[in-house]
Amino acid sequence: MIDFETRLAARSRNGSRAISGILALANARGVINFSGGFPEPSLFPTQLLGDIAAKLIAEDAAVALQYAPSEGIESVRDAIAGYLKQTEDRRPADNELMITSGGIDAVTLLAKSMLDPGDLVVVEEPSYLGAVSGFAAFSPRLRGVRIDDEGLDVAELATVVAGEVPKLIYTIPDYQNPSGRSMSVRRRHELIDLCRQHGILIVEDVAYRQLGFAGQPRPSLWSLAPDVVVQIGTFSKTFFPGVRLGWAAGPAPVVRELVVAKQNSDQCAGALGQRMLEEYLRAGYFDAHLPVARELYRERGTATTAALATHMAGLATWTEPEGGFFTWLHVPGVDTSELARGTDVAFVPGAGFFAERADTEHLRLSFSRINEPDIDPGIARLAAAVRAIR
Repeated sequence: MIDFETRLAARSRNGSRAISGILALANARGVINFSGGFPEPSLFPTQLLGDIAAKLIAEDAAVALQYAPSEGIESVRDAIAGYLKQTEDRRPADNELMITSGGIDAVTLLAKSMLDPGDLVVVEEPSYLGAVSGFAAFSPRLRGVRIDDEGLDVAELATVVAGEVPKLIYTIPDYQNPSGRSMSVRRRHELIDLCRQHGILIVEDVAYRQLGFAGQPRPSLWSLAPDVVVQIGTFSKTFFPGVRLGWAAGPAPVVRELVVAKQNSDQCAGALGQRMLEEYLRAGYFDAHLPVARELYRERGTATTAALATHMAGLATWTEPEGGFFTWLHVPGVDTSELARGTDVAFVPGAGFFAERADTEHLRLSFSRINEPDIDPGIARLAAAVRAIR
């Protein structure tokens, strides 16, 4: 037998398997599941989607069932540009916007287009593990900069930049994954000023931006500085993830190279999904759906933090998110990977969210998909497991 493992590329031998583990738990039975950042299936607009798909297949098969341009179908890009104008008060030009196959596709396209082995990339610490592993596959040097209650610590970043100017900075300013924190307006302006001064491209991931629990989100980095920001977004959290659609909006020279990179990866995002999304946006269904989703996630987030206060006080500290899907726990003195093996509560150990530091005392809880009656007993089980391991 040939030992193919000895013939793997270095990026495969050393690659993270964390996302595979999370996805494997998507439909797990017998556990109380706080693991993946999955949207609530009852929110999927199944009847509308069936009607839209039937209409497109009957009336628009030549477009909806065909290959699409790598930058996305023109009418779909127009619809998303209009959505950005509505939500961000800024409309990207035609050559400043492309359709991606979700957020992780945009990360990969950016890494493929922008990074040579050894280039310096700064990410928040902790940060989205899919982005950390996505960048790492292209062999840059990853540097983590801490976040606090105001988001990315720009003063610490300035110290990094003084030593070496990174090529990219990756940030999730709104309801961050995994911490749930948001960047203050002051920090947003400080980050933009620093990156403009040094010619650094900011990659702004807005996966959860439209899922705030109250009020309007703070101005996006892209709306404030489209000259130095590429905004990457996804409809996986707000439409449905099976469609695998997102966008990248940024400086035209950068977007142009992302389109070229997509031609050499999956070629294009699926045309049927693109046209379904366009119909959903233009009919106003998306705007009507968001308040319902926000309220459901707010209720589950509130129930989760209440259960933590009841059962985990004195055992851990946690963030209280104002939107999104997650809360982030610090459990001092406990290796959360070991904890995960000793309980029938599914969560994501924190180590994979760190690009540079070694940290085994954090974990991420997602409240987006768990049924509310399961939240309190799930946190009670987790607390019992913490006590047992200590």
